[in-house]
Amino acid sequence: MSAGLPVVVVGAGNMGGGMLARLCALGWSVGVHDRDPQAQARAVGTGALPFESPMQAAQSLAPHGLLLVAVVDAPQTEAVLWGSGEQGLGQGAGAHLQPGQTVMLCPTLGPETVVSQAQRLAHIGVDCIDAPMSGGPARARDGSMSLMVACSETAWQRHQLVLKALSQQVFRVGTRVGDGARTKLVNNLLAAVNLAGAAEALALAERLGLDPAATLSVIEASSGQSWIGSDRMRRALAGDFAPRAHVSLLAKDTGLALQAAEDVAFEPGLGRLARDLFAQAMAQGLQGHDDAALLKLMRQGPDRFGP
Repeated sequence: MSAGLPVVVVGAGNMGGGMLARLCALGWSVGVHDRDPQAQARAVGTGALPFESPMQAAQSLAPHGLLLVAVVDAPQTEAVLWGSGEQGLGQGAGAHLQPGQTVMLCPTLGPETVVSQAQRLAHIGVDCIDAPMSGGPARARDGSMSLMVACSETAWQRHQLVLKALSQQVFRVGTRVGDGARTKLVNNLLAAVNLAGAAEALALAERLGLDPAATLSVIEASSGQSWIGSDRMRRALAGDFAPRAHVSLLAKDTGLALQAAEDVAFEPGLGRLARDLFAQAMAQGLQGHDDAALLKLMRQGPDRFGP
């Protein structure tokens, strides 16, 4: 412990917990902080060393250690790094990080948020790896998720081992911090469109009197196949709406993607329709459900739009 830990994870939920469990399984010494006691306990059960706050997490890092932030959104990221009391996290990690250390930002964030955080970290000599993740908790645990990485050459070379440990699919999308976030928003906008299309197609199949599971098998072997459509609709048809990826997350991400599009004067027509569909799901109280619950909404047909 006197030399410090090479990696500390703040945020041990579905994705952060999966990444942490993988590192521990591979023999890494990893610290963890999560404000949810149950998430913290699960992380400790995989072999992580617990800390009571982001401040303590930062203080535990080795001289060239990596603070991996895997929370949900921009306000939580701000709280972890700079101590916003709104999130109840107490003093943030930033004031206790040392020059030569690195922060890796894994949430889906707007590119302007990532750039702003990277600039603030640079003022204290701390590098930033912009590395949003995709693939779901199971793929985070087995290392098959994707990481979209934008960072300096120094950070890229320094943290090769941990990046390769976390994922077999590490895509270096550039050296411009913010491009990881931009890539993730492009991906998630397409994911939302694909998921909306899959849910609508299966709702139509049911109305036509088709067996939806058999129809999905045909789609999976044909031109309509998409990974997210198969993954979510298999669960939906089984009545499994236990949240792995909440409806609220793609609602947030499509909003961020539309804002990024607006910033460059691009009109994403299909993306806007998908965003509106997720807003409808939220309005109907589905925000805490897995996004496979989009099928519930589509089964309502025109009734989902209200009077």
